[in-house]
Amino acid sequence: MQLLPEPVRRLAAWCVVVLLVAGVVYIGVRLCVEFRAAVTPVLLALLGTALLGPLYRRLVKARVHRSVAAGLTCVAVVAVVGGAVYIVVAALIDTGDQIIASLRDAADDLATHFGAAGTSLDDLAANAKELLTRFGGTAASNVISGVSVVGEAIALAVLALLLVFFFLRDSHRAVGMIRAVSPRGGADTVEAIARRAFGAVEGFMRGTTLIALIDATCITVGLLILDVPGAVGLGALVFVGAYIPYLGAFISGAVAVLVALADRGFVIALWALGVVVAVQVLEGHVLQPLIQSRTVQMHPAVVMLAITAGASVAGILGMLLSVPLTAAVFGVVHELRARYATEETP
Repeated sequence: MQLLPEPVRRLAAWCVVVLLVAGVVYIGVRLCVEFRAAVTPVLLALLGTALLGPLYRRLVKARVHRSVAAGLTCVAVVAVVGGAVYIVVAALIDTGDQIIASLRDAADDLATHFGAAGTSLDDLAANAKELLTRFGGTAASNVISGVSVVGEAIALAVLALLLVFFFLRDSHRAVGMIRAVSPRGGADTVEAIARRAFGAVEGFMRGTTLIALIDATCITVGLLILDVPGAVGLGALVFVGAYIPYLGAFISGAVAVLVALADRGFVIALWALGVVVAVQVLEGHVLQPLIQSRTVQMHPAVVMLAITAGASVAGILGMLLSVPLTAAVFGVVHELRARYATEETP
C-alpha cells in the first residue's frame, strides 16, 4: 500500500467504507423485511408518537398522570381517526359511483380520440369477463386471502396503537435508556443523534399533516364551487395522498381533473386543473417553507428515490414510511456533520 500514491489510498479507504456501510444497510433491510410483522408496527408507532407527542406533553404539563395522559391521547386519536375514516368511507360510498362513472366516461373519450382498436372499456370489460370465467375457480381463495389481509391490518393497527401508548407513557425514560446502552464516552453523541432524528420525524409528520389538511380543504372547496361530483371523496383522496410527497399529489390531482373533464366538460376541467396547480404552488412556495422550515429539507430527487426504494421493498406501506425514515437519516447526517465540524474548528 505504501507504493500507491496518497489519493489512491484515500480512494481505496473510502471504497471500503462505502462497501461496509452498503453491506450493513442491505442486511438491515433484509432483516426488516423478514421480520416485517414486528418491525412495521414499531415504525408506525414511532410515527404516531412523533405526531401525538405535543398533545401528550400538554396533558402532562396540565398535571395529568402520564398513564392517563397516554390513554387519553390514544383514545383521542382513535376517535379522530375513526371519525375521519367514517366520513371518508361515507363520502366515497355516496359519491363513489359518480367518480367511477366519470372516470369511465373520461377513459372512453380518451380511447375514442387516442386509443387503438380493441382498447375501449367495453372491450376490456369483455376480456376481463372472459378471464374471470376462465379463472373463476380461484375466487374463493381470493376472498379468503382478502379476509386474511384485513385481519392482519386490524391486528397491525391494534399493536401499533398499544405501542404508541407505551412509547408515550415511557418517553421520559427514553434518554436514560439510550445513554445506558451507548458506548462509554459516546453517550452525548448518541443522545444528540437520537434527538435530531426523532425531531426530524416529528417535524415531518406534524408539518405533512397540517399541509395535507390545508390542501384537501382548498381543493374540496374549489371542486364544490365548480360543482364537480364526488368533491368530498376527492378531497379525502388528496389528504391521504399528501403523505406520499409529489407522487400522491400528482395522482389525486389527476383523478380530480379527469372527473371534472368527464362530468362537467373541458372548460370546468381546466378550472379544476387551475385549482389543483394553484394549491400545489401554494404548498411548494408558501406552506412547505413556512411550516417545515425547522425540519430537515430534502431535495425532491432524494424524496422520489426514497419513495421508489420504499415501494420496491414494502409496496404502499414502504412508500408511506420511506420519506420520514429518510428525514431521520438526514437529521443524523446533519448532526454528525455539525459535531465533527465543531470539533475540527480550532
